Amino acid sequence: MTSNSLVEKDRAHYIHPVVSMRAHEARGVTIMQSAKGCFITDSEGHTLLDGFAGLWCVNAGYGQESVVEAAAEQMRRLPYATGYFHYGSEPAIELATKLAELAPGDLNRAFFTLGGSDAVDTVIRMVRYYNNARGLAEKKHFIALEKGYHGSSSNGAGLTAIPVFHDKFDLPMQWQHHIPSPYPYRNAAGHASGDDAAIIAASVQDLQGKVAEIGADKVAAFICEPVQGSGGVIVYPKGFLSAMQQACRDLGILFIVDEVITGFGRTGPMFACEHEGLEPDLLTVAKGLTSGYAPMGAVLVSDKLYDVIADAAPEGVPFGHGFTYSGHPVSAAVALAVLKLYTEGGMIENAKRVGAYFEERLQSLADHPLVGDIRAQGLLAGIELVTDKVTRSKPTKEMNVSARLAKAGYENGVIFRAFADDVIGLAPPICITEAEVDLLIDRLRKSLDTVLDIKGETNETE
Repeated sequence: MTSNSLVEKDRAHYIHPVVSMRAHEARGVTIMQSAKGCFITDSEGHTLLDGFAGLWCVNAGYGQESVVEAAAEQMRRLPYATGYFHYGSEPAIELATKLAELAPGDLNRAFFTLGGSDAVDTVIRMVRYYNNARGLAEKKHFIALEKGYHGSSSNGAGLTAIPVFHDKFDLPMQWQHHIPSPYPYRNAAGHASGDDAAIIAASVQDLQGKVAEIGADKVAAFICEPVQGSGGVIVYPKGFLSAMQQACRDLGILFIVDEVITGFGRTGPMFACEHEGLEPDLLTVAKGLTSGYAPMGAVLVSDKLYDVIADAAPEGVPFGHGFTYSGHPVSAAVALAVLKLYTEGGMIENAKRVGAYFEERLQSLADHPLVGDIRAQGLLAGIELVTDKVTRSKPTKEMNVSARLAKAGYENGVIFRAFADDVIGLAPPICITEAEVDLLIDRLRKSLDTVLDIKGETNETE
């Protein structure tokens, strides 16, 4: 089938996620055809360095034969097994066990989902059940961070704090609340003086204030990402997460960490929680769990919550939550093969070593006239563009920076996330080499140079 035929079929029938529908119809689809390592080739034969690992998920890189073989063997032997009716499968059981070994604290139980969004929904349902079981029927409100992302499902999208996920969707709901992101580059509490302690203290105070406003007897949990992803790759000041965890303990609310993006080597260690020794009550994972080779997510549950939930129902009455594909044996087999690459295959060590090099090489872009801020943790980074480094003024919407950058990246052979908020997101596969990091940085600088004219436009209008 020709690419043109596919483009027309796509226009006529395929509703793509998170795009302007009419703009996509006008533009047409870019069809990806094949991939290997950190590189992906489209149907026109154009090969690109994937600096975003698909959608922050292909951590192990493309074309890993051990993963493909694990999936094929499992499909031949047992392509499906339900987790209902007390049934299960070997891969799902082994994966739950492996995750319990790797996870921080007492997160010894795993509930499997299809991805990150329904993992967040599962968390919400578990927290409600947990508090109802404890006789705390009003303790249902959740607090999240502005600029946070927690999926696009009916419940999770309300905890997400990005306007397009709320507009015309009747979100957020009454039980969903947000406090300011620490966002060091634009945080009045401490950035000018470089005072991280002031930023952290302000965030703790924001959480305490929001709990007081809602009522301590009504707030169930605080949820956050270890690094804010879709909100602009915002790296918090060191100590922020541990301070927020302690604040949650002091306030008597659950501390929930969303590692859908940051898990499995993305920031260096297996989980980003390890940077500050966090021990959350619930932890969500997806994306890197299977390296994107098959859909799967999970909620890792602490012993404290599990025991309350397990003991709450009368004997023989089920916990009424589940999915047809919970613990899918093929996805679980894929995840086990991927985890083997991370651990025995040396990818976590590579992520730590090359991640440090990546952070160092990113700083070479600091002299670019449009680069206002570079923030990174391991192989996860954001570059914020400004038209004036002193005033930190942002490009105007009319400058169309996001679309222009994405087009330039394609032409220069590199994929990155060109956020609408004038931030470049980077999350290359954790198998990336130092030479490939150099190539990524070179191609990124060339792409940045194509929008240098926005600085001149701003100066003319000023």
